[in-house]
Amino acid sequence: MAIYQYRGRNPAGGAVDGTLQAGSRDMAISQLMQKGITPIQVNQHASSAAKGDKQKSSTGKVTSEELVLFTRQLYALTKAGVPIIRALTGLSESANNKGLSFVLQEISDQLVSGSDLATAFKKHPQLFSPIYISMIHIGESTGNLDHALIRLVEHLEMERETRKRVKSALRYPIMVISAMAIAMVVITMFVIPSFSSVFNKLGADLPFATQILIGISEFMQNWWHMLLAGLVLTYIGFSQFIKTDDGAVWWDRVKLKIPLLGSIFERVALARFSRSFSMMLSAGVPILSTLSIVAGSVGNFYIGRAITSMATGVERGEQLTNTAMQTGLFTPLVLQMMSVGEETGAIDKLLDEVADFYEQEVDYELKQLADAIEPILLVFLGALVLLLALGVFLPVWELSGAVSGN
Repeated sequence: MAIYQYRGRNPAGGAVDGTLQAGSRDMAISQLMQKGITPIQVNQHASSAAKGDKQKSSTGKVTSEELVLFTRQLYALTKAGVPIIRALTGLSESANNKGLSFVLQEISDQLVSGSDLATAFKKHPQLFSPIYISMIHIGESTGNLDHALIRLVEHLEMERETRKRVKSALRYPIMVISAMAIAMVVITMFVIPSFSSVFNKLGADLPFATQILIGISEFMQNWWHMLLAGLVLTYIGFSQFIKTDDGAVWWDRVKLKIPLLGSIFERVALARFSRSFSMMLSAGVPILSTLSIVAGSVGNFYIGRAITSMATGVERGEQLTNTAMQTGLFTPLVLQMMSVGEETGAIDKLLDEVADFYEQEVDYELKQLADAIEPILLVFLGALVLLLALGVFLPVWELSGAVSGN
């Protein structure tokens, strides 16, 4: 509860002022009206506002595990018949994450002031996705909030497992590439210069591989600060570019063309689309609204833009299958299943099958990813070791041979 200062007029027209506690400014005005006071000015007390700002600034990031746990707990309480305000208040008090606790208390206060549940959740887009809010709205409107929450739990758990599988598959190659990059920096900055000074003193003709290594080492030593500044500026510029709409679409399109990884990113996004689309259609969300919401939740702006074009086509009266075919993203098998779903009126069930199909393909490709990347890394590592061996030890062998000959 926040403290509000007010000035107003009583029923006799006299000026009145004072303070009161309320969950929001609208709630404070409502309390004044119930007392017969016509509010002229209602402002949050400075100390109360500062306290609220301090709470907001101390809110931590809410992980996917914590969001799944909260949704499952809210489902259990709702199914047991606990009033939603009491459930949110209790979860706020028991939450270990201060950020989640603060958000839940704010939602509870907004419900007390007369707001509906979906609107209260919508005020926290950094935590609740458009799909989450839409499912809450559908569940609240139909009186099946517990059903909507359990569908959300399944959706969130599937998203979490997909992210874990992708991260797990990429962890090994990223670690190997990082170790190789660090090794190259150490060798070129510290190891090669030691050998280079010895070779220069001897004045012998150096092999081509050695000349390459010495040239790279001298370039790194003379221009390392410029290289570092260039890398930092490039990273900052690239980060800012991909935050723009066009930059995000371009980068997500490039990611789909990365060898070995692009097809995985594409199938993960399409599995999200199919699962989310099916879930929202089965909940009764209109198809145009479903497409618009799902377009922003697939995790890929390029595919999201294609889904938005599907919504435009459906709005013109085209069939969903035809619009999906025009994007060029879906396989013939998936398009056939969409077509059958449109004809039979069971498109939500068939899209669930499509999601299963894509998820199975993602699992298979993730299992094959390590087997496909490992030979490439070994070849690259072998070529690097060969270059270093030839560059460093070949002159030593030649010099030792010359000394033995003399």
